[in-house]
Parts: sequence; C-alpha cells; structure tokens
Amino acid sequence: MTDYTHYAATQHPAVALGIPDLETRTTGQEPADIRLWLRMLSCCTLIENEVRSRLRSEFQTTLPRFDLMSQLTHAPKGLKMSELSRLMMVTNGNVTGITDQLEKDGLVERMKDDGDRRSSLIRLTLKGRRYHRRMQRAHETWIQSLLGGLAPTARNTLFDLLGDLKQATYARLPAV
Repeated sequence: MTDYTHYAATQHPAVALGIPDLETRTTGQEPADIRLWLRMLSCCTLIENEVRSRLRSEFQTTLPRFDLMSQLTHAPKGLKMSELSRLMMVTNGNVTGITDQLEKDGLVERMKDDGDRRSSLIRLTLKGRRYHRRMQRAHETWIQSLLGGLAPTARNTLFDLLGDLKQATYARLPAV
C-alpha cells in the first residue's frame, strides 16, 4: 500500500477493501473543504451507481427515465418540456429524448397545452403510473437499505447539516 492509499484507507475504510472512489485521490494535504466535497461526492456516486444498477436489472430502465417519471407523478395534469428540464436540471434535448422513449413504451403521453398551442404537456399514462409506483416502492426500499447503516441520530444530524450547507451555498451563489 502506498503512502497515498494508506492515508486514504485510514480516512475511508472502503479503500482498505480495495474499492476506489473519488475520495481515495486525497493525500491529506488538501483543504478540508475539498476533502469534504470529495467525501460527499463519493457517497452520492456510490448510492447513485447502486440505484442505477438496480433500476437496470430489476426494471430494465434507466435513472433518467425514473427521474422524469417521478417529476410527472407530482403533476397529474402534466408538465411542459421546459418545466421538466428545469426540474431535472438537464437540457431540453435530454428531456425530449427520454420522453420520446417513454412515449414509445406507452408510459407517457403528449397533450396539447390549451394555454400555449405551441407546446405540449407531458403526463404519465395509467400504464406509466402503475409502472412508476412499482419502481418507487423498490427505490424507497433500496435507499432505506443503503442508508440503514446510520443510526437515527446520525441520520438526523447529517440531514440538518446538509440543510445548513444547502442554505449557505444558495446564499453564496450569484443572483440570477
């Protein structure tokens, strides 16, 4: 084990197991904010990769498709493509491609927007709502399983601290 991997293994036990992640690149000389950022990113990446894998193997779908359908569950009357792309934080082109696939599979439908004849509203079909409901239940179970190693007090503390970080970050973003 090199000095670099030895340090990383003492800071992150997964490294000792031979599981590399973004945090394993640290040497201990980086500023604390950079180490924190890499730890958060590593946690998100580990969880996201597992969710992607399970969606693929259990539902033959992708995380972007699941995410788009999740947004539509909160808008039974439908959403415009621009609204979907803003909520999902992706380009309109990404949303169009995913919507085309979901429509082909009969999971979403496009409807004319009475308020704006130039655009369409996208909404889940009955088949899409049923399919998403099954995925949502599984997703909830997966997340609970992945985060289940944290004690409830630690989970609550982490939630509160991340809320503080979110507010502090928003406060430092340039006004749009």
